[in-house]
Amino acid sequence: MHSETYDFIVIGSGASGGVLANRLSESGKHSVLCLEAGEKGAHYIWTRPPVGVVYMIDNPAVNWRYQSEPHESHGNRPIYVPRGKLLGGSTAINAIVYNRGQRIDYDTWAGLGGSGWSYEEVLPYFKKIERTRLGSDDYRGRSGPINVIEASKVAPFYDMFIQAAKAVNIPFNADYSGASQEGVAMAQQTSHRGLRHSTATQYLHPARGRANLTILQGSEATSLILEGKRCVGVRFRRQGKNQEVRARREVIMSCGAANSPKLLELSGIGNPEILQKHGIKVVHELKGVGENLRDHYAALMSWRFNTPNISLAKKGHGWRLWLEMLRYAIFRKGFIAQGHGTMRVFARSSPKAENPDIMMVVSPYILELRGGKTRRISATEGFSMYAHLQRTESTGSIHIRSADPAAPPVINYRFLGTENERKTAVLAVRRAREVANAPPLRGLVAEEVEPGPKVQSDEEILEYIRNTGTITQHIVGTCKMGDDTMSVVDARLRVRGIAGLRIADASIMPTIISGNTSIPCMMIGEKCADMVLADV
Repeated sequence: MHSETYDFIVIGSGASGGVLANRLSESGKHSVLCLEAGEKGAHYIWTRPPVGVVYMIDNPAVNWRYQSEPHESHGNRPIYVPRGKLLGGSTAINAIVYNRGQRIDYDTWAGLGGSGWSYEEVLPYFKKIERTRLGSDDYRGRSGPINVIEASKVAPFYDMFIQAAKAVNIPFNADYSGASQEGVAMAQQTSHRGLRHSTATQYLHPARGRANLTILQGSEATSLILEGKRCVGVRFRRQGKNQEVRARREVIMSCGAANSPKLLELSGIGNPEILQKHGIKVVHELKGVGENLRDHYAALMSWRFNTPNISLAKKGHGWRLWLEMLRYAIFRKGFIAQGHGTMRVFARSSPKAENPDIMMVVSPYILELRGGKTRRISATEGFSMYAHLQRTESTGSIHIRSADPAAPPVINYRFLGTENERKTAVLAVRRAREVANAPPLRGLVAEEVEPGPKVQSDEEILEYIRNTGTITQHIVGTCKMGDDTMSVVDARLRVRGIAGLRIADASIMPTIISGNTSIPCMMIGEKCADMVLADV
């Protein structure tokens, strides 16, 4: 078997991996290989228009299409777990929302053994990522690769919703990525002139011409190559053939929170009981591998209007949809140029909450779902919301299904396991109802469609959330950073006990952040690149 050698090997081209491949090859001093399992590239037909997410959410050409195991915490149903499988990873199929989370998220990481990861210490990396006219120079970047804009108010609904939120004491926030996240706001989005910005388009595509950077798509990592307690390379399968590559300096795993623990376990790193169960030789014991799984979990709420042309419902169907497509093709404008959930609310569940602990993802149309997957915009005039707690506490796990690298991982979610989670989840639904029942929306809403007026008590609301909820695709935590016995990486993202190996992706988050995960993962990639280069 022929084996090539590079200074650095990055496994995965997503939010963290795409950034790493660019930054590690930037100086020209180091040879870098980026392995990506997906075969589609930066200009795949559905990845550039933001609304194309609906055509990728269940598309095997660009999506791993995982399913969780059933569990009583989510109605004994499997939960659909989409993950990007193309250049740019999930940044190429997501809803293009820019959201950093809150100061408390990163200060919490620092307090859990993540020295160097406080808000003030990661803020420069957030600024390095972005190019935006929004907000203050104190918080926002002006010259980074990812363009950040504010979603346009393409329907009368938006101003009405803002007024309703203000009527229930939720303030308008001109920049939720600034000094404070709290308030109602138009979503900030990663796009430019109606085209998605991902790590594929903004980090990898511009770097492809570098002689010292090699990007191999269609290359699924099957195991790490270990010599004793040092990682020296990667085995992968490409075009039906098993291949391997070697690293002179380091291998950095950016496979994501679903696949990083899987690759570690396939390589003999993890909980001995799990490895031995599948006939895998234990190379290094790390019981935290695959544990600490977290995600945001929410039930969809929707309301029907009694007045036409307030929402975008009609623009998603018939001749109006064709008109919108033409508008997008010519001007790169309209709702096709925007992602899903174009309005955000960050609110406190009660006056006792010290900071916003619930989030509402608001859309000016009713979503039709099937099996937890967005299918289309309903023709019924109305709007919808996902309302959920921001900082989940219950944890699940992700482990290998077998020793076969092609087998999908076993995903075991656990939700609403603490009294605080259950209480806050119910309050999130009640808070969303407060906004919908406030003027001027109150006079325009004909009925609450979901969960409906019959669902009123705390128990009924909780049951609705359990039985109909879905993840918001913010899967984190399965190779957590820290200094306790269940930590997988240290504060410099080095895998504990294995030399030459780091992990940089959402799996290293010890706790979930207050919002979307793609931008924080880009921050992780930027910070990891600096740490790797500092150690050369």
